[in-house]
Amino acid sequence: MRLRQHAAVGVVPVLLAAFTAALAPAAHAVPSRDAAPAVAASCYGSAHSYSKPSGNNDYPTGSSYLTTTSNCTDINIKTNTNRYVEVCWLSTGTCQSSYTLTTAGEWTTVATNVLNGTDFFFWFRSDASSTGSWAA
Repeated sequence: MRLRQHAAVGVVPVLLAAFTAALAPAAHAVPSRDAAPAVAASCYGSAHSYSKPSGNNDYPTGSSYLTTTSNCTDINIKTNTNRYVEVCWLSTGTCQSSYTLTTAGEWTTVATNVLNGTDFFFWFRSDASSTGSWAA
């Protein structure tokens, strides 16, 4: 009889500790208010400038291409004038089915959830010159 009482007394603190731990909120479960701005800062902080010459619809021109990085999960562009742009995939030679209108001086997401290391280029609806920044 004493053995059972002694064993039960030893189990109670262990069960109490497990129950308390299960009820306590996990430190990583509470989203940080700064998570989105930190990701955006990391993505846009690694942005590259571009300058598309007139007479071309693609950037970069010729056989050059751009590659996504682990800094962003999307392909973003900030044009200096309003422009219609789409992303074309080097691996398939196809482009998105529609253009995205960018607003001058603002970041615009053109493609979402793009794998790291994806090769692409921008295709502008107009062959007018265009400058700005891109991040991917």
